[in-house]
Amino acid sequence: MDIIKPELGLVFWSLVTFIILLIVLRKFAWKPILGAVEEREEGIKTALASAESARREMENLKADNERILQEARNERESMLKEAREMKNKMIADAKEEAQAQADKMITQAQEAIVTEKKVAMAELKSHVAGLSLDIAEKVVRNELSNKDKQLELVESMLGEAKLN
Repeated sequence: MDIIKPELGLVFWSLVTFIILLIVLRKFAWKPILGAVEEREEGIKTALASAESARREMENLKADNERILQEARNERESMLKEAREMKNKMIADAKEEAQAQADKMITQAQEAIVTEKKVAMAELKSHVAGLSLDIAEKVVRNELSNKDKQLELVESMLGEAKLN
């Protein structure tokens, strides 16, 4: 059972070999290994910082996108409101213009009616005057056709003239 119970010389040489191995490793391998570990640690820290920065940037972009979407919605609403107002104004203007045109046409029609009425009345008066003259002429001819009637008419007129 030599393997289980090592001798003092074996332990000594194993310890010396281990110490030499540690010195060699410390001189040649320990700094590069620690440097690689530190470099890896820095890389991880940088990656974590980059990830945090990217997360913050994404939050900022998301907030900007929400703000831009809200602005776009507000602008769309204002444009729709403006379009509705413009439509209502155009309709109101068209109604006012149509009403003005209708009033103007009614006024012109009334003026034309008044003018036509005056012309018709003048024509009617002229026609009535002509008929009256024709009737009076016929009555006078009939009355004055006889000499007795002429004398009678003159006497009655003279009598009326004296009475007044």
